[in-house]
Amino acid sequence: MHSRHKAWLVLAVITGLGLLALVLQGERGEAGESETQLSGVFSTVPYHAPPREMTLCGARVPLDDPQVRERFDREFTIVVYGHAQVYLWLKRAERYFPWIEDQLQKEGLPQDLKFLAVAESDLLHRAVSPAGAVGPWQFISGTGARYGLEQSRGVDQRYDFYKATESAFSYLRDLYAMFDDWVLAMAAYNCGENRVRAELARQKAGDYYSLRLPLETERYIFRILAIKEVLTHPEKYGYSLPPGAGYTPLPQSETAVISLPHDMPLQVVAEVAGMNYRQFKGMNPSFISTVVPEGTHEVRLHRGRGKSFVETIDSIKEDFKPFKIEHLVASGETLSGIAARYGVRLRDVRSWNNLQGDRIVAGQTLVIHKIPHS
Repeated sequence: MHSRHKAWLVLAVITGLGLLALVLQGERGEAGESETQLSGVFSTVPYHAPPREMTLCGARVPLDDPQVRERFDREFTIVVYGHAQVYLWLKRAERYFPWIEDQLQKEGLPQDLKFLAVAESDLLHRAVSPAGAVGPWQFISGTGARYGLEQSRGVDQRYDFYKATESAFSYLRDLYAMFDDWVLAMAAYNCGENRVRAELARQKAGDYYSLRLPLETERYIFRILAIKEVLTHPEKYGYSLPPGAGYTPLPQSETAVISLPHDMPLQVVAEVAGMNYRQFKGMNPSFISTVVPEGTHEVRLHRGRGKSFVETIDSIKEDFKPFKIEHLVASGETLSGIAARYGVRLRDVRSWNNLQGDRIVAGQTLVIHKIPHS
């Protein structure tokens, strides 16, 4: 290193140390203020001890067992110090918990089951897991279909908060009937009833806390317990959500049934419902395409809109009968580009033209089905 560069480096270090000394010491008259500011910056993170006693769905949790307590402590520590996430849960709970609690009471089910939805999806109806489970209750495709959630072209009712909640309650009730134990039922909700049943038989165990299960399921119940503790007693752990800071409750709504002979643009249906596109998708998240597909559908609307909505849809639905276009492929065109040009899905273009892949050639004729006004 050149001597000139060394000199500059030494000067920079000396200057930096001098500035640091000024910040730390301050002038004599401001010494107390400086110390206060520094103590605020380096304040100790408060320690929150986990509760020594808990129940889940009315059953005592054996927290006096050191291994059980340690497993719970891990999840409790992660949850209680996840400040941003806890506040989001508290805000979303003000939207969703009143309706869930009311339904649990009507169904005669334990109120603690509402915390399962928090553990599954963070109360987000558009949540999708790497394993393909979707919606607020994280149904995989097969279980969702088994419990009445439609999954077809343009529709996936696993995203529908109301329908998915009803299906989750039915599934949990069946699991409880199978195991006669709510904790085992909740564990089976996570990893499947067949796995839990097989492990109970193989390990000769009689309860969840004695079982070896997949790691996610071993943590699952303890995460639900941690969520229950913190959301039930937020002030105890330093959380204070001001009045009005939570998210708005679910809107007063009603459902209407429409039967469509053809696909209808979702934007048109939204306008008839008196909403914009985003609002309609928010109330009807099970419509996963840009169209409401042909067939019979239940649509959620603001209260009082049902009768006029159905009448208007019935009066205009024939205006959306699709028409056929023949497209002559030009040199350089791609199948995806042609689909985008006509505002249709690539997979539909393949289906209409019996194509196995995306290869097309100049001079080839493609059939395109278009909905009017789409």
